[in-house]
Amino acid sequence: MTVMTDSALPLNANGVTLSLNELIAYKQQSIPWMPPAGNVWSSLSGRHQSRRLGKGMDFSEVRQYQAGDDVRSIDWRVTARTGKPHTKLFSEEKQSPVLVYIDFRKSMRFGSSLLLKSVQASHLAAMLCWVAVKQGDRVGAVINTGQKLIDLKPTGGNRGALKLIQQLVEQHNSLFTGAESKDVITNEEALQTLCQLCPKGSDLVLISDFLDISNAHSVWLHQLSQHNRVKMAHISDPLELGQTDYRGTEKVSNGESTRWFNFGSSSSRKRIKQEFTSHQNNLEQLAMDHAIAWASLSCGQTLIKQLNGMNNE
Repeated sequence: MTVMTDSALPLNANGVTLSLNELIAYKQQSIPWMPPAGNVWSSLSGRHQSRRLGKGMDFSEVRQYQAGDDVRSIDWRVTARTGKPHTKLFSEEKQSPVLVYIDFRKSMRFGSSLLLKSVQASHLAAMLCWVAVKQGDRVGAVINTGQKLIDLKPTGGNRGALKLIQQLVEQHNSLFTGAESKDVITNEEALQTLCQLCPKGSDLVLISDFLDISNAHSVWLHQLSQHNRVKMAHISDPLELGQTDYRGTEKVSNGESTRWFNFGSSSSRKRIKQEFTSHQNNLEQLAMDHAIAWASLSCGQTLIKQLNGMNNE
């Protein structure tokens, strides 16, 4: 059961398919989320993050204190040894590739209200892509269509961003033409591939509903997080939380089995929410165990609305 509404849709979007104009629009919309004024990830996660996504500062040198230097950077050991105040100087880390993993498999091609989960995943990928490009980073992607993995090597500038979103549009929309095929590539296989393809020292963002991710996949998450700054963006639909105004009985499917479900039963809707919340809590704990940043995003609201709402809390 998929019921779409065109109310409050993002610019140039219909909620089901993707267009270039739809994702290019995030180039302008990304401006408020450029560090230091804003940060996409900290707004999504609700936690304070460093000013640059995953970036830090490298120690450069110690020199004698000068008027205007930040007193918090005074090197007290050198100051005590020399008898004159000295301060530490830092330089920003060298820029690293930004790699985005986008899941387009069957469970992601679902939406009960505003957008398909795959569409929301693409919107987030586009936003992160434009922010990275404006910071001078190279951007790449691995797109999982369920039938194949599309590997886009990190490329700098607008060329890299346009190449990425062009592939998002083409691969996503091609999945709605012809007969629907069963997924043959799991998230586990995708994680294994990422371990091989991801350049060490990358900012890696995994965007999926993670329905088939569990503790059994710890080895791959551990390997990725050892060499990269990894983040997980969990995409969900309101119906997965039992949130729907529909009160009839419908035939539903999880992609493997089909059964009738009574949406008029409050206990049934409550059971859906409990199962979803339990899985989400397990995923969040899994991320925490590997020091992976975690954020949740609903496809029942626009990306910008959720960024603004969480940013203003």
